[in-house]
Amino acid sequence: MKTLHVVLLMLLTLIVPMNIYAGTPTDTIKAHVDEVLNVLRASPDGSKRSDEAKKAEIRVIAGRMFDFTAMSKATLGNNWNKLDKDQRTEFIKLLKAMLENAYVSKILGYTDEKAVFIGERSLSPTRVEVQSTLMARNADIPMHYRVLKTEDTWKVYDVIIEGVSLVKNYRTQFRQILAKQTPSELLDVMRQKVGEI
Repeated sequence: MKTLHVVLLMLLTLIVPMNIYAGTPTDTIKAHVDEVLNVLRASPDGSKRSDEAKKAEIRVIAGRMFDFTAMSKATLGNNWNKLDKDQRTEFIKLLKAMLENAYVSKILGYTDEKAVFIGERSLSPTRVEVQSTLMARNADIPMHYRVLKTEDTWKVYDVIIEGVSLVKNYRTQFRQILAKQTPSELLDVMRQKVGEI
């Protein structure tokens, strides 16, 4: 459960408009972490924003941070080709909603965590893994962000927590569903999850 909360925090600590921070991948990610933690902390003047206001702010930022199309293709792998154009559009929308709805409400208790950035590892000419450690109250947790260069912007397409990839986790779930059900039925499952959340 603690790892899940850490995943939730770090997914949403990455959600700042990427085109503002088009420097190195590490600089970009560090800026995101600082920005989202500032949303979670109390205002400098001591005033407090409601949890709903924080959630709304983070959701807006989230919409500009992740490359949800790249993330969607990665989570489906070869099964992406089984979806028609309309199904792909809806899948991206539902995956985005699942991430936002599942994680935004979980991070409001985090305010004092600190991320220490260790380095970068090139995965390809346009993909980089930014390596960091989250210094939490009770543990130091390895946290790696896989980012994709699009035009002059770095966008996150995967987060790896203690060696576990978010994309691979979703890919496993979706592959199991699609082994027995149609793409339309997968979308039904996703709609239900979004509604429950």
